[in-house]
Amino acid sequence: MSRWYQGNGNNSDVVLFSKVRLARNLADAPFPSRMSGEVKKSVTKKLYATIKNSSVANEFDLINMNDITDTKAASYVEKGLISREFFDTRQNSSFLLSKHENVSIMLCEEDHIRINSFVAGNDIASAYNTANKIDDILLANLKIAYSQQLGFLTSSPINLGTGLKATFALHLPGLAQRNAIYSLTSMVGKLGLSLRELYRDGAGDIYLLSNQVSLGITEKSALNNLSAICDQIIIQERNAREALKENPDCEDRVYRTLGVLKMARQLDKEEFLNSLSLVRLGISLGYFDYSYQQIGDMLYTLQDATLTDAAKADISQSTCAKIRANMVREVLK
Repeated sequence: MSRWYQGNGNNSDVVLFSKVRLARNLADAPFPSRMSGEVKKSVTKKLYATIKNSSVANEFDLINMNDITDTKAASYVEKGLISREFFDTRQNSSFLLSKHENVSIMLCEEDHIRINSFVAGNDIASAYNTANKIDDILLANLKIAYSQQLGFLTSSPINLGTGLKATFALHLPGLAQRNAIYSLTSMVGKLGLSLRELYRDGAGDIYLLSNQVSLGITEKSALNNLSAICDQIIIQERNAREALKENPDCEDRVYRTLGVLKMARQLDKEEFLNSLSLVRLGISLGYFDYSYQQIGDMLYTLQDATLTDAAKADISQSTCAKIRANMVREVLK
């Protein structure tokens, strides 16, 4: 079965994916941080029953965190399907996962309900529509905490209002090579947005652009504002890449990196991410005929926990590095 990250989306040269998260809470239950184990189980059961009795029931599986290995849970974190916080407090926790892994619904994380919807490429509207469809089901069947003055009530005041956090994952090697990320981060911060690294130390040159304001603004306005800034960043990144076309050192580096990937027998995570970033840049510059889907698939399936889970054994990081290199060579042959 194909996954969402194996698809091809709009502006895929820069935008890896669009994501919308909606946070909701029940009006008649304490926030998860104040729940006892029994209350948590009761609320989880109630939320699951609502989805199970709805039109989307067949689209989701319930994942009980007590029934899976730590490695499997860490793989879900790598793919962004659950948060690190949910992983850390996973005892007696559950979440709903769609067949194509494009929607996950964390139950009793920081909020009672956190709907996460993913779409490949630049299509925040589709991500929102999918999340909103599930939200409508919950609103129609549950008493959701809402205030006429404050909007949806959430565990953190930051999320009050719409409870919406929209995100674009952006591949910005051109701007990174210009050392323009810091100034870009400062600029979007003044506009009520955030730009942060997806991976530690900026590995892979992938950054998450998200809205920071959810109070006193409509969902439509938040999405439109974010999309407008995203469009400007896409233009800046493409201009930076055009300049790189004139740089023979950049061309040499990109081709050398592809050679390494085709021959390497071990690839640690950082080298893997940075190398795929350059190959992805090479695709956008017309050097290679590989697809963005191939790169996206590797980004989601060749990280340590996901490789270990697929191996069905407790393997070392060095073994992961060998398996990863073998699989990359197979894709890029």
